Amino acid sequence: MFDTPHRETSVDQTEIKISARGCQVYYGDTHAIKDVSVEIEDKTVTAFIGPSGCGKSTFLRCLNRMNDTIDICRVEGDILLDGEDIYDPKVDPVQLRAKVGMVFQKPNPFPKSIYDNIAYGPRIHGLARNKAELDEIVEKSLRRGAIWNEVKDRLDAPGTGLSGGQQQRLCIARAIATEPEVLLMDEPCSALDPIATAQVEELIDELRQQYSVVIVTHSMQQAARVSQKTAFFHLGNLVEYGETGHIFTNPEDPRTESYITGRIG
Repeated sequence: MFDTPHRETSVDQTEIKISARGCQVYYGDTHAIKDVSVEIEDKTVTAFIGPSGCGKSTFLRCLNRMNDTIDICRVEGDILLDGEDIYDPKVDPVQLRAKVGMVFQKPNPFPKSIYDNIAYGPRIHGLARNKAELDEIVEKSLRRGAIWNEVKDRLDAPGTGLSGGQQQRLCIARAIATEPEVLLMDEPCSALDPIATAQVEELIDELRQQYSVVIVTHSMQQAARVSQKTAFFHLGNLVEYGETGHIFTNPEDPRTESYITGRIG
């Protein structure tokens, strides 16, 4: 085991959901992620921050094997979900991505109805035995995505017809429809206006009651608002990881302090 940052012990000791050890990522000859080890807790929002091109999105994509889709990408090291190696040849990436959902930077609803956007995952994973069960999953997911009241009377309307903020909440609802355990968010608010951003941030805070949420963000203010743990990446290295308040007010590494005070970035 590698050393984890000190954290306050409490009666309800938080469980480790994802454990990465000695993770390296190469794009051809480029060494994009260098020996990253980190433990991500369950029912916690963990923010990945750092300058553009520092590796935070690349590392996020290791957690549900999205990098598998890039031919020249090679991942080394161990990434364990609930103690199981997600890169084990026996692991089906499609099943893994049902457990580790992902929300992207730009809202990307399918060119289908609002209902079918949510029903798609449960259908392909066989989570509903009949229409009534599927209806229930769709409603529950849209409620959890904090968008049910806005769309309940137009479930047959195309998802692409919603506003940007609504589309992103629809995509979050779609990601949680397959009952994942982890939700990865790659700059989920960067294409949204301040009001939509506030709605998504509020939703993220609610989602951590049930999921381990990992968010990549360019906004340090957003990381400070929504996360309990923060990891600072710089040039492919994980420089510092710990309680969000501690990282922002009392960072231990001068590179973290330089980034937070705006001297690098």
